[in-house]
Amino acid sequence: MMGNKERRGVNVKGLLRRNWLLIATVVSVLIGIGLGVVVREYASLSHLHKQYFGFPGEILMRMLKLIILPLIISSMITGVAALDSEVSGKIGLRAVIYYFSTTIIAVILGIILVMTIKPGVSQEADHIDRTGITPNVTTVDTLLDLLRNMFPENLVQACFQQYKTKRKELEPVKVTTNTTTIPPLATTVMTVVENITKEYKIVGSYSDGINVLGLIVFCVAFGLVIGKMGEKGRILLEFFDALNEATMKLVQIIMCYMPVGILFLIAAKIIEVEDWEIFRKMGLYMVTVLSGLAIHATVCLPLIFFIIVRKNPYTFTLGMAQALVTALMISSSSATLPVTFRCAEENNRIDKRITRFVLPVGATINMDGTALYEAVAAIFIAQLNDYPLDVGQIVTISITATVASIGAAGVPNAGLVTMVIVLTAVGLPASDVTLIVAVDWLLDRFRTMINVLGDAYGAGIVQKLSKRELERMDLISDVDVANPFALEATLDDEECEKKSYVNGGFTVDKTDAISFTETSQF
Repeated sequence: MMGNKERRGVNVKGLLRRNWLLIATVVSVLIGIGLGVVVREYASLSHLHKQYFGFPGEILMRMLKLIILPLIISSMITGVAALDSEVSGKIGLRAVIYYFSTTIIAVILGIILVMTIKPGVSQEADHIDRTGITPNVTTVDTLLDLLRNMFPENLVQACFQQYKTKRKELEPVKVTTNTTTIPPLATTVMTVVENITKEYKIVGSYSDGINVLGLIVFCVAFGLVIGKMGEKGRILLEFFDALNEATMKLVQIIMCYMPVGILFLIAAKIIEVEDWEIFRKMGLYMVTVLSGLAIHATVCLPLIFFIIVRKNPYTFTLGMAQALVTALMISSSSATLPVTFRCAEENNRIDKRITRFVLPVGATINMDGTALYEAVAAIFIAQLNDYPLDVGQIVTISITATVASIGAAGVPNAGLVTMVIVLTAVGLPASDVTLIVAVDWLLDRFRTMINVLGDAYGAGIVQKLSKRELERMDLISDVDVANPFALEATLDDEECEKKSYVNGGFTVDKTDAISFTETSQF
């Protein structure tokens, strides 16, 4: 009996030691909510004092954003260089297919729910307060900007700015006047010919924010080149691998501060919200979005994971708990990326070669929650305006929401910009996006959490599908997994006796003799 009690006590201590950060974060969320309610109720803070109150939370956000750049660059380059081009191509294809599939499922789920619950039928747009301004964007320019940002003209600038197209209206053509005299009445008729078509020219500008998509495209290409360079590229690979390890050490330090930062982030947000009445008015709309996100997170994604991986998906989700809580609090999938890496690699034991390649891409283009939210919001606004949607328009919403969610950067409130694209595609007034701004800050947190969960499940699924290729690489490699080149076995008996391995573009023998060999990796 005593032995069982001691063992139980040791288990509890071990559990607390392993999960102290998660427990501290959850406790800080609860304390933050309580503190926010108390301060809001009993203290009258000015706008300036509210900003001062949220200062510790601002520091956390700045630290997490600080670490994004070195983390993405080092993880992507080492992740791609660790695989030969054929394997990395297969992994990339599997990841993209998974991302598109889950995003389409999320959009369909959202459309089914909003058409069933009909949250906008019982309300009118005039009864809902509008907040903020309508983002001035056009569908064509946004999609072209997405492609432009994939190929930044300045790599250093891509680290802190994104390209954004602006349209400048040209001066209208001068009005021409024709005077005609008709005899015998001598009446003068004035005919005014006006050019009613407005002419625009595109003016390029830059907005603040990391161009993650451009950096990922560059890092993938750079990683493939390093993998092919062989011995010459080894020093670069070792540098980026060391940078990745150092960055993850910094992440561990930042995470120790996380409970404090999150406490003040959530408390400050509760204090800032001025109109709580809007939540009652928009209650049914919020229930529709949140129920869609809940079904997607607890049924759709786990079912896909279970069918492919054949493991308990809820145990996997529990391993990602710290990343999910962080995403819920800071509302940015890119800023959550350092925590997502740590949870995926340490708790769920996903291969580093997979996480380094799949997670940064997922944080940029896999937006299940955002796609579902945009589909629901578009049809909700149509219902508010009593605007009937036919099957073709609903299909248009689903396609546009899927594409627009991919274009949404992993930063807070990016969904509102892409929301305008979805509304414009089916002829709904873009200005009505201001109807949902008031509750967007809360829904944004939950959809970010679903985005992060989708990224993590994607890494687990891609690892399972790529198991054969990874095992083959492990068998033929005597290099540490954390720092490999692309490896291929040579099948000649004579070479097998020497235990030589083709490593990128060179052969490594046990005698340490290095001789150049020609290998085709592309």
